[in-house]
Amino acid sequence: MHGSDVLRAVSLVRTAFADVADDGWDRPAGTLSWTCWETMEHTADDLFAYAGQIAAEDSPRDSYVPFVYRALREGGPPNTIFVERKGGTLALLRALEACGAMLAGVVDAAPPARRGWHPYGVSDPEGFAAMGVVEVLVHAWDVADTVERPWNPPAQLCRAVLDRLFPGVPDRLPAHDDPWQVLLWATGRIELPGHATPTTWRWDGRPLAERG
Repeated sequence: MHGSDVLRAVSLVRTAFADVADDGWDRPAGTLSWTCWETMEHTADDLFAYAGQIAAEDSPRDSYVPFVYRALREGGPPNTIFVERKGGTLALLRALEACGAMLAGVVDAAPPARRGWHPYGVSDPEGFAAMGVVEVLVHAWDVADTVERPWNPPAQLCRAVLDRLFPGVPDRLPAHDDPWQVLLWATGRIELPGHATPTTWRWDGRPLAERG
C-alpha cells in the first residue's frame, strides 16, 4: 500500500463527516469508552505516530519514538495530538487530514528497506500505510452510527488492507465476499453468520516476505 491510500481514506472521512454539527462529537463512539471526538483525535494521533516510526533513518526497532503523550481524562486515549475543541468539526477533520498527509509523505519518501517498530510486528513503509488506513476506516465506523452518517468504504481499499495485514482471514470466511464486512469482523467489530465476533484480534504488520 502507498501514501495515496492513506490520503484516500482520510478524504473519504472528510467527505462523510463534513456536515456533522460542532456539538455532535461528544457522545460515545459506538461501543468504545471514548467520545466520537476523542476517537477521531486518537485516529489522527495514530497517523502522526506511524509517520514517526519510519521517518528517521535509524527508526527504532523496539519501541515507539519517544514523543510525549498523555490522556486528558481518566479513561481517555493517551495522545500526542489534541485538537482545540472550540474549532469544531472543521478543525477536527483538518487535523486528521494533516496527520494523514504526514504519514502519506513519509511512506512515499522512505526507502522500502526501512523498518519501524509496532507491537504487532516490525514493519515497512507499506505496512505503516496499511495500518494508517485500517485505523481510519475502522474508527470512522465506530463513530458513524453515533453521528448518524453512512460509512461504507470502497471494497478495493478494504481488500488491500486485508491482503497486507490480515492475510489468510478472507480464506477462513469463504462464504463472506464483502471485504468491508470481513475487515470489521477481523477487527472485532461485528459477527458474521457462522462466525462470532472475535474477542481478541491483532494484525500482522511484518512484511509478507519476512513472515515464517
